[in-house]
Amino acid sequence: MTKLSLLLAQAQPAAPSGGSMLMQMLPLVLMFAAMYFLLIAPQRKKQKEHEKMLGGLKAGDEIITTGGIYGTITSVKEDRFIVRVGDNTQKLEIGKGFVHALVKKTDA
Repeated sequence: MTKLSLLLAQAQPAAPSGGSMLMQMLPLVLMFAAMYFLLIAPQRKKQKEHEKMLGGLKAGDEIITTGGIYGTITSVKEDRFIVRVGDNTQKLEIGKGFVHALVKKTDA
């Protein structure tokens, strides 16, 4: 039994020191920083540009929706646009969040 207890005592690892703990956390911190700069920051920038584009839309601008419909804005409401999509069609009400891109800006 004494040999077994000696083996168990030798198998116990020593308590980690403070510098060792920092070295263990460093890869995790670096991975989080890389994920932020590669994924989160560009997405936030793109979202801000899209919101700026939506804020600048006015009547007469040509847009494309996320569904692929091209149209011309006829009026702007608080949370939606009234869009004309063709000559012989009625006007559509489209939520501001569903505008994908600005095709052509009208000159004021």
